[in-house]
Order: sequence, then C-alpha cells, then structure tokens
Amino acid sequence: MKLGKAFSDTLMVEEKRAKRLRDDDDSSWWLGAGRALMVATVYCVAFFVLIWRLFILTVIDGRQYRLLADGNRTRELVRHAPRGLLLDRTGKPLVENIPQYRLIAPCGIGHVCTKRLSKEEGEELEIHGLPAGQFLEVDYTRHYLYPTALAHVVGYTGELSENELATEYFSLRNYHTGDRVGRTGAEAVYEDRLRGRDGRELVEVDAQGKILRVLGRDPEQKGEDIVLSLDAAISQVAERFFAGKGAVVVAKPATGEILALYSSPSYDPNLFSLGMSQAQYDALVLDPGNPMFMRAIGGTYPPGSTFKIVTSLAGFGEGVITKDTTVEDTGVIKIGAFTFPNWYFLQYGKTDGQVDIVKALQRSNDIFFYKIGEWLGVTKLTAWGRRVGLGKPLGIELSGEASGLLPDPVWKAAHFDTIADREVRNDQWYLGDTYHMAIGQGYLLTTPLQVNAWTNVIAGGGKVCRPTIEKKTSAISMHPSDGCKDLGIKEEAIDLITEGMLKACDTGGTGWPLFNFSVGASASDSGTLMRDRNEAIFVPVACKTGTAEFGDPKDRTHAWFTVFAPVTIRRSADRTGQVQEGVITGEPEISVTVLVEEAGEGSDVAAPIARKILEEWFSR
Repeated sequence: MKLGKAFSDTLMVEEKRAKRLRDDDDSSWWLGAGRALMVATVYCVAFFVLIWRLFILTVIDGRQYRLLADGNRTRELVRHAPRGLLLDRTGKPLVENIPQYRLIAPCGIGHVCTKRLSKEEGEELEIHGLPAGQFLEVDYTRHYLYPTALAHVVGYTGELSENELATEYFSLRNYHTGDRVGRTGAEAVYEDRLRGRDGRELVEVDAQGKILRVLGRDPEQKGEDIVLSLDAAISQVAERFFAGKGAVVVAKPATGEILALYSSPSYDPNLFSLGMSQAQYDALVLDPGNPMFMRAIGGTYPPGSTFKIVTSLAGFGEGVITKDTTVEDTGVIKIGAFTFPNWYFLQYGKTDGQVDIVKALQRSNDIFFYKIGEWLGVTKLTAWGRRVGLGKPLGIELSGEASGLLPDPVWKAAHFDTIADREVRNDQWYLGDTYHMAIGQGYLLTTPLQVNAWTNVIAGGGKVCRPTIEKKTSAISMHPSDGCKDLGIKEEAIDLITEGMLKACDTGGTGWPLFNFSVGASASDSGTLMRDRNEAIFVPVACKTGTAEFGDPKDRTHAWFTVFAPVTIRRSADRTGQVQEGVITGEPEISVTVLVEEAGEGSDVAAPIARKILEEWFSR
C-alpha cells in the first residue's frame, strides 16, 4: 500500500478546488458591486458634463442666447420717411405721397426681396397673417397731380437696382433694397433734400409674425418740401393748347425763374410710380414722337428770325448801327451766283423801302439783318452769341440741357474736312454763311430755353440770368453763380429793340395774333394791373416771330414765337416821348417762348399758344 502517494494526490485536488472557489468569488464581485460602481461613475461624469454645459449656457453665454431668444419674438422694422413735397410758386402741391406697404421676404441665403403692395393688399395680409420670415413695412409711393403737363420738369422716381445699391454712392447714403430715388427732373435734382431720414421700430411678434405690441420707436423725418418757381396753371394752359411736337418756355425775366417748361408730346410719370408692363415700357421708349425727350432744354433747332434780337444787340454793342442807321430793302441781295432774298419779297414780290432797326424788327426784314451781319463779321456776331448764353448750357438745374451750336470758321473747317469738301471749298466760311447766321439760319442751332434767355435780356434791361426751377427767396442760396449778369448794353439800344418788338405785335407787324392784346380786368402778379373788373385792359407786348428752315425735303419749317409783357412806360412811349393813353405798364412780368416743330410760320401756329398763356397770366 502506497500511502504517501495517495496523500499527495489528495492535497493537490483540494488545492485546485480552493482555487476554483476563489475565481468564482472574483467573478461574482465584478458582476455585482464592481459593475454598479462603473455605472455610477459614468452617471457622475455625465451629470458633471450637463452641469458644466448648463453653466456655460446660463452664465458664460447667457446674454447671447437671451438676445437670440428675444429675436424670435421681436423684430426691427424700418419706418420709411415720406418724400418731401414739390410745390408750385403759389404753394399748390404738384405731387402727393400715397401710403402703401413693402413686403419683405427672404430669397436666398443672406438676401431679402421686396415687393410693393397697395394699402388694401397690405391690410389684407395683416389680417390673415404672413408666412414665417415675412413681414410688412409701411411705405409711400408718388402720385403726380399734373402728370403730362409737368412730366419733364417734375420728373419721376424709380426703384434702385441691386447693382446701384452696391455702388459706393448709394451704400454710403444708407439706401436699401426697395428704396426709390428721383430719376429725372426736380425729383432727381433735389433727391438729397426730398428723401428724408428713415426711422426704426422694435415690435413684439407672435409665432406667426403678427405684431403684438411696439417696444420702441425712432421716428422717421419727412423730407423737405421744396417750392418750385413753376406755375401749375400756366403749364396746364401750355398743354391744353399745344398740338404736335415742340416746346414752351415761360419765365420771369427779372430773375430767370421758370414758370413753365412744357415739351410735347409728353408722358405720364405715374406709370413709373405704379409700375408698368414691359409692353407699356417698350411702347413708351420706342414711340417715334419721343415723349420722354425734354425738347424745351435738350432739343436744338435753327432759331429763325428770333435770332435777329441777338444780331441787333451785336450791332449796337459793336457800334455798327445806331437809331439812325437805315438800309434800302432791295428785295434780294446777290453775291455771284447766289441770291439772298427778303421773305416779304419772296412771298409777295414787295419791298419795305428804307428800313431802320425798329422797322426791321417790326417787319422781320432780312435785308437789314444781312447787312448788319456783313458789317459785324462772323467773329463779332458769334462773340455776342456767347455773351447771351449760346453755344453752352445756360446752367438750369435739370439734366439734359444742350449747348446748341454757335458756328464759326474754325468749326466749319473742322467739320467739313473730307477731300470732297475741300475740292468744292465747303470747308471755307463765306459771306453767305454770315448772312444765314444773322437771320437765324444756316448751321446755327439753339434750344427753346436759349431763345427765351435772350428774350429776357431785352425784357430785363440788358441782363442775362441763369434760368432756375426753384422759387427765389431771401432765405435760399440758390447757386454759387446765382443772379444776373449785366451785359453793359446801352439803354437806348434796349429801348429801340423793345420798340421794334412792340411794333411787331401791332398793326403792320408780323405778330398779328397779339395785335391790340387785352384781357379782362384783373391784378397781375406784381399788382400793376389793377382795374375795374368790368373793364377790359390793354397789355402792351413785345414780340418776335420766327420761321426756321431746317432742310426738310417737304419744305416744312419750324414755327417760333417769343414775347414778353408788359412793357414799361419808358419803352411804350412813341418817338415823341408821349405815353400811349390807357397802356398798362410796369416792369416785364413774364416772357413766353413757343416752338412748334414742322408747323409753318410762327405767327400762324406758335403765337396763338403764347396768347393763351398771356391771357391766363394777366386775367388773374
């Protein structure tokens, strides 16, 4: 029996059993208390992270998130400022602001789109609620009260494009999407003064974006109201009696203030305010009559016999004529193979005999002015043209003013420079060119505004004034070069030219529609025409007709008429110094210049329009 070996095996078996028991105890601990400890640790870490995140949200970043939360229930709206009004010289509004809405909606990342809605459309949306992210702002649109009568001078507004908003000019002035600016006329000239300053409004909104209450407000400031020199009633008369294409300029001679600038055909600027279809826009800009073109300041035409006023001024200014200078009307002047007739001889085969400056203006005698042009020479004649404002813009505030054309030998040589021109010597300046220029024909081109300006030189006693569309008051500094410039013309010259123009609108003159011009009793703008209302009053007028050829194959001519009234006592006196009985005098209050394109003679077509305007003015 091997007892030792058996005992050793028993011990080894017991030892293995004890080890298994110990391993089982270790596994039980891990599956019990150990696992619980691990889970508790994870929960503790997660809880700490949550507490730390809450601390960041409420303490460190709390203000930022409070603002974001407020943003979900508050909104800042723009309070758009109404544009200032444009008023005529009597204080009558020429425009009004119509309330409407501006719908603001997101359209792409970081961009918003705007749409204009009528007042009724906006109120309907407010009642029924707006989609999330959209809101309404109160805005205004322009309504023009004298649309076609004042379209070119008052102008219109238009919405800024995204490209325009991106420019430095508009971005620095805080223009925004949907804003409108003056595009033409006074709306554009006075944009900075008319615009005003937008305000802000902080409102509380509900989940649908409906405004619950106003939390704060920065009030808007309305734009400045501007009093223009225009007379709305005069502009309406010009429109009512104007047929065809052309322009009317009406001014106050002493100051250069414009009472009316009418161009025909015209257009309705309300189309730009209310919106128009592409078809409407195309029809407007492609209209062969060019209704958006401001003929009064931008159209250039041969002035015809109205230029004889300038030729007269040059003749007196250079001393080549006096009150005693006479010329024999021969009916025609011949230079080689060329003939230069007087209109009276050409139409009726008659002559005017001996002609002085007064009779020359009364009868619009071409022969007399041919000779003045010859005695002056083109250099002096063009110099006087520049003195009264030709060949350059007069400086009215409106854009689009043309310079016209004041030709001379240098100009002709530069423009007739082809081989063919040189072969036939068309690049040379001839006496015939001077003849044509002296009577307002040939290459000479002027605007209706320029014709009115030299008419005002006579009416204003020898001063040339910068035309303006803003009413002059002592409180307004109009322009750095504001005022009138005295040309240094002798009083006798002004009186003689005025007398000739006065007789042009009297029996024997060319301005027959204004012969014995009178109106019902009234008081004029300056108070000089106060009479019994049952008594008709005579108003002396000084005028000049013009019929301008322009190379039309049908031989049509432009019709001109320019006039001022009343005439002062000194100027309405006859050669003996006696004042005509019953003449209403005073400083000239009004000048009227009318151009009708392709219409015939000035006395037939243009003068009746001027008469209607004078009747409106002096019947008040």
